Amino acid sequence: MSAVRLLVLGAVLRRGRAHGYQVRADLEAWGAHEWSSATSGSVYHALKAMAGQGLLLVHETTPSEAGGPPRMEYELTGEGRQTYLTMLRKGLSSRDPRLDLLAAAVGLIEDLPRAEALDLLRRRAQAMDQWRASIVEQVPPDTDLDTWGPVGDVIGLWLHTAQSRAEWTHRLIRRLEEGAYRMADEG
Repeated sequence: MSAVRLLVLGAVLRRGRAHGYQVRADLEAWGAHEWSSATSGSVYHALKAMAGQGLLLVHETTPSEAGGPPRMEYELTGEGRQTYLTMLRKGLSSRDPRLDLLAAAVGLIEDLPRAEALDLLRRRAQAMDQWRASIVEQVPPDTDLDTWGPVGDVIGLWLHTAQSRAEWTHRLIRRLEEGAYRMADEG
């Protein structure tokens, strides 16, 4: 699953209908070019590819003033909306260590009803807790990972990553429970 595809579908959905420049500008305004591979080329490539896959409907609008081809606007199809929501749900519930995908999903979280978003994040938190427990199971009790050389540092990295991501997810769950954000089912 690609963070760029999720971001592009989310940006088009939020506008209703948008041309590539608007999508790219929205993603840059969100800072996505800093934490994902959402470059100008990748945005336009994703738009074209997803239009070819039937996820986006293409509308030709005004001709280019510079003499080029007409500007194309994109709109989600029903299949595109389903694909977007599936990707969003997976991005929120998975323990996938790719931060760009998680960041994209959290940035678009308001497109879901609050109860569903909470359920997905609780699944993610449980998966993170299980991941950390599975790492701990592999290490004998009272082991000093520093004596394991580079392997000990790798295990320490994964333990730290699992712990910090679980803590972050539990914090986001608490914020949503307390009413943070205006979710899809809240008008």
